[in-house]
Amino acid sequence: MSADKKRVAILFGGRSTEHHISLLSAKNVIDALDRGKFEPVLIGIDKKGKWHLNEGALKLIHEDNPNLIEMEVGATPVILSQNTNEHQLINQGSFQSLGKIEVIFPVLHGTYGEDGSIQGFAKLANLPCVGCGILGSAVGMDKDVTKRLLRDAGIAVADFVTLRKGYNDTLSYEAICKKLGNELFIKPANLGSSVGVSFVKDQSSFESAVAKAFRYDNKVVVEEKLKGREVECAVLGNEVPQPSAIGEVIPKSSFYTFENKYIDEGGAVLDIPAKLDAEVADRIKSLAVETYRLLECEGMTRVDMFLTEEGKLYVNEVNTIPGFTQISMYPKLWETSGLPYTELITRLIELAIESNEHRNSLIQAE
Repeated sequence: MSADKKRVAILFGGRSTEHHISLLSAKNVIDALDRGKFEPVLIGIDKKGKWHLNEGALKLIHEDNPNLIEMEVGATPVILSQNTNEHQLINQGSFQSLGKIEVIFPVLHGTYGEDGSIQGFAKLANLPCVGCGILGSAVGMDKDVTKRLLRDAGIAVADFVTLRKGYNDTLSYEAICKKLGNELFIKPANLGSSVGVSFVKDQSSFESAVAKAFRYDNKVVVEEKLKGREVECAVLGNEVPQPSAIGEVIPKSSFYTFENKYIDEGGAVLDIPAKLDAEVADRIKSLAVETYRLLECEGMTRVDMFLTEEGKLYVNEVNTIPGFTQISMYPKLWETSGLPYTELITRLIELAIESNEHRNSLIQAE
């Protein structure tokens, strides 16, 4: 390894139900990594949470089928030392060092990776970690908390009711419809990629959708249906975040489903850049950056919104580790904005290092 190359641990897989999407994203991140600046260290996390070193290229089974894709588990189980001076990757069997890690790049969608878990691990180890920190990750992951913070700051969100297991999980369909109408989205509060999400119009569908969502999380968000264009803006940066060009998602079904996002490339039209008046585009970009700052984001986040016929903007949700698949919005938005995939990955790593250096410049224990 050249002395000026950074060893970047790319983490993928994980215990989340979004495990397989992580594999698709990770392959693209690995392929796009600038090998002149970085040495990738591929660490696959299996569905039980065990870390495995993947030597050489990322090996995937059923790579062309997002429903069946699996990682080929590496032969070397590893752990990462939290010694804040060494950051050694350790062979879990022999306890021999496998070299130093200098940056963590988590490509872990959903729980145990996008929710502050890995970010907390990195902070304890004093390792730069790509993307948001603990707070921004945890807040951005929880749709209920995201909505309450935005609403309290005066930013429009879809009206919603939060159901908590053992508290108000038996709230009646009639009571919810009285508040939100009878066309409803049911979502686990702490998942993405449309996993566990349903759109319902009647009581029987509502009850089965709520039961389904509670299989994934102890908290479920029920939202009113907003009529409007689905627009997305990528944000990049730390203290001075920058918005990307704006994209529009035009799904061919009732909403942007898992299949639309990852399986059927024709399941939705991605219009990039979106056809918008300059004034509207500027408002979307401004709101994306405002949301980014309000939710304590850094590094990267994709902000999803609805634009109504009246021109009102509603923030739908944020994604602090957005998809990096071939048809994912975040890299496409930046490519349209003049930042190619490889340069985007490089910039994200640089931002992680800058953030860690800034944190270390603050007064520490003496």
